[in-house]
Amino acid sequence: MTGDQEPTERADEPAVLWSEDELQAANSELAGAPEWRRVPSNASSSRRASKNRVQRDPSIGWSREVSRARDGLAAEVFGQDKLDLLRLCMVPGIGPRLLRSLFDRFGESTAILKASSEDLAQVPGIGPKLIEQIKLHSRSVDLDHLVQWCQTHDTEIIFRGSEHYPDTLDDLDDAPPLLFVRGRWLPEDSVSVAIVGTRHATRYGIEQATKFAYSLARCGVTVISGLARGIDRVAHEGALDAGGRTIGVLGGGLGELYPPEHGPLAEAIAAHGAVISELPPESKPKRGHFPQRNRIVANLAKAVLVVEAPSKSGSLITARLAGEQNREVLAVPGQISSRNSRGCHDLIRDGAKLVQSIDDILEELGPLAEAVEDRGGHEVRNPIELKLNEVERKILDAVGDGGDLIDKVIAMTSLPAHQVTATITVLEMRRLVQRHPGGTLRRV
Repeated sequence: MTGDQEPTERADEPAVLWSEDELQAANSELAGAPEWRRVPSNASSSRRASKNRVQRDPSIGWSREVSRARDGLAAEVFGQDKLDLLRLCMVPGIGPRLLRSLFDRFGESTAILKASSEDLAQVPGIGPKLIEQIKLHSRSVDLDHLVQWCQTHDTEIIFRGSEHYPDTLDDLDDAPPLLFVRGRWLPEDSVSVAIVGTRHATRYGIEQATKFAYSLARCGVTVISGLARGIDRVAHEGALDAGGRTIGVLGGGLGELYPPEHGPLAEAIAAHGAVISELPPESKPKRGHFPQRNRIVANLAKAVLVVEAPSKSGSLITARLAGEQNREVLAVPGQISSRNSRGCHDLIRDGAKLVQSIDDILEELGPLAEAVEDRGGHEVRNPIELKLNEVERKILDAVGDGGDLIDKVIAMTSLPAHQVTATITVLEMRRLVQRHPGGTLRRV
């Protein structure tokens, strides 16, 4: 989880079954809400309802029936090296670190599969059991079915090094060799903030996570989270309500959505961002997958904002991983007596940025390594630019890198001189432009 990881949250728990009365009552409460929000996502509330249950899978619509794949389908889509890489990624026990060691030794996936048992045994961490898996299990992988599943579910397999692979993940020593993506990762998503926290959120936590997600999305910042219950869920919902982009990172395969009641939410995220997993689609979520998932959440984002986290929370793992990768760690304070805020207070004590407003977040993000285009087609070099009004944006766009005179900026914008000079002062305070001797300006 990006939120708490407690024994009560087990991957093998049965899906919550809702009676028709429960669903009708919940839908009435959410009348007028977007369609994706009309399925209840708080499983615990089902305990208050009647004992009569109906078999209902809220992930229907997200998961679809897959017809039998024709022979040779995978080979029509991918070359041999990628097919062999897919086979290796399906081998149980072969994670990104071991795969990297294998590549360091053999160079390419085809050579790994053809290697002798003796040569494989020379790779640190590869023992007899894994050698058997590589030799036997990899041959039984049904790649045609895998490709058919992805095509049926509008899912793209993105290999590391390809155009659509998030380059921020290259910072990881154990970067996923491939990702299964439903939706689309866009260059503008590199301006992003992860919002994480407890699954057992209070009203305060829900309000804060929703507020920050909504405000970030309105500014054009992509919101990233783990599609778990609690803070994760409302972070995604807040971004969607603002008409923004959001990315969900799963701790299981795309075909084994967990929690299952988030099917409609996952569909909405895929339509306005992406749902991502490094695991094969039919991999069931396991407790050990979620800390691994958190490293992807932390590295996709420029900063991680923790909203309500007890002292022992999966959110703190995400925050630690973010700090190790030189991402900004931010935390929302709560009442000193609140158990749910102890983890946030510990983070602040240890140096995390205390966040009270959206400006605190944007200022902490700092300059981007590479400029990106926002949805209006403007070049963005610093996330604080996303809060500029129309006049400020126009003046900033008129300031060049080579040193322009203020008179030139006035002429280019056709704005009154006093308005331009006043706005330039504001842009200086925000560290977006620099004033140099001779009355010249340069964009930072």
